[in-house]
Amino acid sequence: MSAFDPPAPIVRRLVAAALAEDLGLLGDITTEACVDPDRTATAAFVTRVAGTVAGTALATETFRRFGPAVRVEWSVADGDDVAAGAELGRVHGPLRAILTGERTALNFLSHCSGIATLTRAYVRAVGGGARVLDTRKTTPGLRAIEKAAVRAGGGHNHRESLSDAVLVKDNHLSALGPAAAVARARALWPGRMVEVECETLDQVAEAVAAGADRVMVDNMDPDGVRAAVALVAGRAEVEVSGGVTLATVADYAATGADFVSVGALTHSAPILDIGLDIVDEG
Repeated sequence: MSAFDPPAPIVRRLVAAALAEDLGLLGDITTEACVDPDRTATAAFVTRVAGTVAGTALATETFRRFGPAVRVEWSVADGDDVAAGAELGRVHGPLRAILTGERTALNFLSHCSGIATLTRAYVRAVGGGARVLDTRKTTPGLRAIEKAAVRAGGGHNHRESLSDAVLVKDNHLSALGPAAAVARARALWPGRMVEVECETLDQVAEAVAAGADRVMVDNMDPDGVRAAVALVAGRAEVEVSGGVTLATVADYAATGADFVSVGALTHSAPILDIGLDIVDEG
């Protein structure tokens, strides 16, 4: 298991649910009608476009569900960059199992690789310095695998859940100001990081004076972020958030901010086009 793999229990649960959804009540009726049960084959995972690989654990688990006669062997690992036309690995075994598991395996592999590919593009655009973070803008139920894909692409994870850290956002601040919010969070959750979302430099100053660990400067232009970094003066971490694109991320990173968070990594990444091609039939 690599650092880019989601937790194994989550992989097993998601694959089981995906296969149940795809098989329906009667199973793969097309394959049963067209393929003899004793026929075997080898199929290769092949990229149609260049990208970064993620999600191999999910594809492996998909075929593992069909029994020990099905074997998956990878030529690459999560986090590897691959060219168009690259062979990622092969699956060997009964052709019925290969065809039945094909779409589930490819759905996971293509989705995760798409996230890793987009993340890698942001990381390269930053060019060092600021870390690229994901957000909680994930597909419900798929957060663990999507955040693993972000790691495979070279990004870093923000909160996994609402329990991981205190993040005081604008709607929280409608009830009380930054100073009071930080004080209450410290009293209730002394072991948790406290971050405050700030839309103005006055809020930044108040949050830092109150002892926030991190300020999230939201929807500021690069000049505004640069001013916030100067105001913080190393007393807290600075995270940029809101409307960051591939075209602007380098400008934001150059402000001296510690982190740039990008919801698009998980909510808008296109899939990486990957196919499963039969290369040999027994």
